[in-house]
Amino acid sequence: MSEQQPRIVILMPTFNSVKFMHEQVDSLLAQTWRNFVIVTRDDGSSDGSPAVMANYASAHPEHFHIVPGDGRNLGAAGTFACLLDYALANKSLLGLQKMWLMFCDHDDVWYPHKIAVTMQRMQTLEADNPGAPALVHSDLHVVDDTRRQIAPSFALYQGIQPHKNGFARMLVSNTVTGCTAMINEELARLAMPIPDDAIMHDWWLALVASAFGRIAYIEEALIDYRQHGANTIGAREFSRSGRPNLLVRIFDNQHAEAFSATARQARAFNAVYGARLNSRQRFALGLTRLMRLKAAPVQKLLLKILQG
Repeated sequence: MSEQQPRIVILMPTFNSVKFMHEQVDSLLAQTWRNFVIVTRDDGSSDGSPAVMANYASAHPEHFHIVPGDGRNLGAAGTFACLLDYALANKSLLGLQKMWLMFCDHDDVWYPHKIAVTMQRMQTLEADNPGAPALVHSDLHVVDDTRRQIAPSFALYQGIQPHKNGFARMLVSNTVTGCTAMINEELARLAMPIPDDAIMHDWWLALVASAFGRIAYIEEALIDYRQHGANTIGAREFSRSGRPNLLVRIFDNQHAEAFSATARQARAFNAVYGARLNSRQRFALGLTRLMRLKAAPVQKLLLKILQG
């Protein structure tokens, strides 16, 4: 381990992870950036995942910190929030002076240079914006459960535009995939606690970063993003072909609940940060909160306005 490298915290929940976790943990241990600690909590597994992680921790104690489980199942977002809160509260215990945190799913595979490349971009971002909350994320290589390629670029596959990360657009379209992200301590402390109405932890962190800090995107894919039947979110191919006509799309109400969830998240954001926002940000937040109106044409008009 290089003592000259800052120590990176990798937050990794497990839940019935035995099938894939060996590949993921082995990929973490193969990182070229050697100074890191995996802070992990099991979310109520029934397949022996805690024992597997305990064996890794016994073999590599310098790289593991197991948060004692209480048997509760918090879900992906809840467990990441729990681990983030734990890391912030136990900075000295984890051997940290300054904190950078990464988020690791149990079923992916990190490329050996992922931490190094991400940290290099973070250091540049922080040097250009001293003291600012900061988030760095990257593209992903989409693969199936056997790691055969589905798509070389998650961004292209999903049809998202990661460089368009302004606050108004981020309110309705998250472009940050948590398992690629690194955040600094300033962002972590500003974003916590993550409210129950946050759709996912990565979206909440991206919102806070877009409102009050800086976001940088690495176009290189740095992980194999595994798709299988148990994905919490997953990747879905974007296509304009075969879509219904314009009138049908305008009145199609299939995304009404997703828009309503976005409105609830915006309401939660306003409750925490409303007084700190500028007039343009407050206006965008107000438009997003109107998505609670379950009228498809209204929701889709608001989406278009906010996406710019």
